[in-house]
Amino acid sequence: MKRLLLATTIAAVTALTTIACGGTAEQTAAPSTSTASDTSSDDAASDDAATDAPGPTGIPDGMGSGAADGVFPRTVGHFGGSTEIPAEPKKIVVIATGQLDAALTLGVVPTGVAYGDGAALVPDYISFSFPQYADRMSQFVDVGNRQEVDIEAIAAIEPDLILANKAGSEDIYSTLSTIAPTVLTEGTGVNWKQDFLLLADALGRTEQAQSFVNTFASDAAALGDSVSGGGTPTVSLVRFTADRARVFGIPSFAGYIAWDAGLARPESQQFDKTSQDFSEEEIQLANADWVFVSSQDAGADSSAASYTTNPLWTGMSAATENHIVRVDDDPWYLNAGPTAATIVLDGLKSALQS
Repeated sequence: MKRLLLATTIAAVTALTTIACGGTAEQTAAPSTSTASDTSSDDAASDDAATDAPGPTGIPDGMGSGAADGVFPRTVGHFGGSTEIPAEPKKIVVIATGQLDAALTLGVVPTGVAYGDGAALVPDYISFSFPQYADRMSQFVDVGNRQEVDIEAIAAIEPDLILANKAGSEDIYSTLSTIAPTVLTEGTGVNWKQDFLLLADALGRTEQAQSFVNTFASDAAALGDSVSGGGTPTVSLVRFTADRARVFGIPSFAGYIAWDAGLARPESQQFDKTSQDFSEEEIQLANADWVFVSSQDAGADSSAASYTTNPLWTGMSAATENHIVRVDDDPWYLNAGPTAATIVLDGLKSALQS
């Protein structure tokens, strides 16, 4: 499916019931309409394609610093206001897992880290992706749950930069700002490119991050080109938690990545919100040529166990053709960062190019 047609379909389809999950990659939110602040004729996506994207492709106008990499002091406009960062930060606190992912992708190891509900301080995909930082990650200072951080623990670090998401930390921004310069990214998965670039600006590494985003978009487009012969296969995005089942739309973290690759989505998932619950009677909504499914809880009493043993599930064309792919919940559906995005893209490549 062509990107323009796909974007037109998004606008044409009535919005369906969605679920809000504050501060995570799967939070329900309408996509932002920002534009890139650092693009060139060599960018992987054209201006027209960026306009039609389900999420922002760059730092919003009026935000960021405009300063070159490594130049300090810099004043960074962000989703909490404007913050001066006097020197290259050395002791950094990150409150969202996607920000931990982003910092490590840029070669910056934070000092203090928060964790998500029911999640480890360092998710497995982070440990696996950055073995070179294993010793330093074992020394992370735990600053509490990202929905209720430990202000005293953050202050004790004496950080010179705090990174947080507006979606989860807007109410404590003023408190955090009394401790150290604080920069708020927007949060939610569909904003991952914008948030990565804004975080990189605060670290003095905008050009490095822009190069990553450009390469990612080029790699995604190459995947779409490689599987388009004979018709682009449809991909379905499904997540099970303990008591819920959801399909994910185009303006979601994994949905945006599939859009970058020009991959088609089943009609049932062409809605303009992040996700939609579906019942066991509605299992067909999860079907496509390929189904990428994660389970946060796969216990005997979980929704995953119930749904995936239902004859409606085992009878789906994707199931009978062995095109159901189990994926890691954390990078695909729970957190949004550049390394998580690479894992999702690699998972799509592995299945579709096999």
